[in-house]
Amino acid sequence: MKSICSRIVLSVVTLITIYIIVLSVISCTNNNAQKDSIANDFDIIKSQGTLRVLTLSSSTSYFIYKGEEHGYEYEVISQFAADNGLKVEMIVADNMAHLMQMLNDSVGDIVAYEVPLTGDTKDEVLHCGPMRISEQVLVQRDINPIADVTELVGKDVYVEKGSKYEERLNNLNAELGGGIKIHHINRDTVVTEDLIEMVATGEIPYTVADANLAKLNLTYYNNLDIYVKVSFPQRSQWAVRHNSQQLAQAIDTWTAESYQSEQIRAINKRYFESSKKISSSSILSVADGRISEYDEIFKREANRIGWDWRLLAAMAYHESRFDSSVVSWVGARGIMQLMPATAVAFGLDIDSIAVPAHNVRIAVETLKSLDNSLQSVDNDEERQKFILAAYNAGIGHVFDAMAIARKYDKNAQIWYGEVEEAMLMKANPEYYNDEVCRLGYFRGRQTTAYVRDVITLYKYYCEKIPK
Repeated sequence: MKSICSRIVLSVVTLITIYIIVLSVISCTNNNAQKDSIANDFDIIKSQGTLRVLTLSSSTSYFIYKGEEHGYEYEVISQFAADNGLKVEMIVADNMAHLMQMLNDSVGDIVAYEVPLTGDTKDEVLHCGPMRISEQVLVQRDINPIADVTELVGKDVYVEKGSKYEERLNNLNAELGGGIKIHHINRDTVVTEDLIEMVATGEIPYTVADANLAKLNLTYYNNLDIYVKVSFPQRSQWAVRHNSQQLAQAIDTWTAESYQSEQIRAINKRYFESSKKISSSSILSVADGRISEYDEIFKREANRIGWDWRLLAAMAYHESRFDSSVVSWVGARGIMQLMPATAVAFGLDIDSIAVPAHNVRIAVETLKSLDNSLQSVDNDEERQKFILAAYNAGIGHVFDAMAIARKYDKNAQIWYGEVEEAMLMKANPEYYNDEVCRLGYFRGRQTTAYVRDVITLYKYYCEKIPK
């Protein structure tokens, strides 16, 4: 009996030992597989050839303009991708919470957006890439600017209602013991960048914005002062999942080695330093019955589309001031500011893009194409305004504005005051995140001003110059 019990005990011990060994093997296998997965996350991305980039639409991160992708964060992450032989696939979220969810659901590989470095985000994601240190600043005109936030007592400051800028201003007001006159402009078409423009034009005295946004807008309005800080610095970086350690390491290594490269310096200069306004010049004298030295080209090409040649001339003035050497900050060239991709699509060699005759010819081909795409606008005169807007912004944004107009009870057949207003609404997240809006954020105020300015100048030319 004792012998039988001993054998039973031995068998049980043996089974337990085997079970422990099997569990250990499985555990080691799983751990090694997990380590391999973590170790090889960037290798997998490189083998697939595409980096899936998550971001939010904004003027500093990502947007579509003239049919092409732009944005500071977009261009920087694209440079990282190019340096590693990768293509970029941009995926746009509605808001920061959605952005983080999409990352952790593996919809994308990396968030190329300024994700604040806080205790909560550090638990949720792994930060990597360029470290940004920014703060909120006071935006004012550069004529007798105030030098300290204490001087805001008794001053009128305008901010978006419910924004982080209003929250900071309320806190600052409490810190100063009150006295700041905080105002809101509650219109769907007015966002922080519009308030900055209103400061530049003298319509309002002060607003508040993030330093990078203010710096970007300084390239549009050179009469601003953006140097008074109204908040503490906030650190931010890009973000990946915690199990994407090799991708994070690759981005950190690239940042250390390449972030001061000539390519990245050029991106910084393009977005935050170079003026985005065409140098002002007087309209060529029309006393002798001429608008520009290119009048004959405008007349010849206008016949091909059935437009008044003076309207082409008005476009050219606002595009380039009739300077064929102008290259815009997004790379548009020549007197009609053609994008290189557009020129190539219509069969024009890049080396010939700035030649005035070729430049105007392809511009007219573009206008003809836009006219065909906008035949749903019945009135010919109205359609011209839509075409001008599409030439300036890209037709996708015009289609978005028309869709917004229809959804919000505006007349999608009329530009002024109707689709024009809907275009302005595309700067507001409430509308550019709407399901009917396919291309997201757009700085529509430039396009609406362009249409009005071209039409105004065209009418002036009609008064002064015979057809």
